[in-house]
Amino acid sequence: MSAERLPHEKGFHVSWDQIHRDARALSWRLDGKGPGEGGSWRAVVAITRGGLVPAMIVARELDIRVIDTVSVKSYHSGGGKADQRREAMVTKSPQAELMSDGSGILVVDDLVDSGKTLELIRSLYPKAHFATVYAKPNGKPQVDTYVTEVSQDTWIFFPWDMALQYVQPYRGAD
Repeated sequence: MSAERLPHEKGFHVSWDQIHRDARALSWRLDGKGPGEGGSWRAVVAITRGGLVPAMIVARELDIRVIDTVSVKSYHSGGGKADQRREAMVTKSPQAELMSDGSGILVVDDLVDSGKTLELIRSLYPKAHFATVYAKPNGKPQVDTYVTEVSQDTWIFFPWDMALQYVQPYRGAD
């Protein structure tokens, strides 16, 4: 009988330094790949909330001054288990006149997991380019560019989800 792992047992802890390095690496992969003159992008659209930090770094690195956001809410019950997820819905759209069909738009998120969020946004802006810092196998078909692949059962702990705190030594006391 195998016990089911808790999320922290197969965790990938990402520090602020690491997310910064990885988002810069994403920028380098995207540099010159846009459809505009010299491979430029018209705008960056961050998927809130996780995509805000990497989108800011990508926009800075690629000198993109037009930035917008899209918010998607995935409603679920039972703690978000895969069989209890419901449809995702856009709760805040980017500017319609900016987006059009998505051509020249770089959509950025921290992670693609199941791919449902990107699938929804891609259906609205089919010509946009989708980039994430991290990708899990189930979501990879929905992303155009990513930096690091992690297994589907890995739980990523982002720095904005954690706080530093004292930890008792394994043996003894201070």
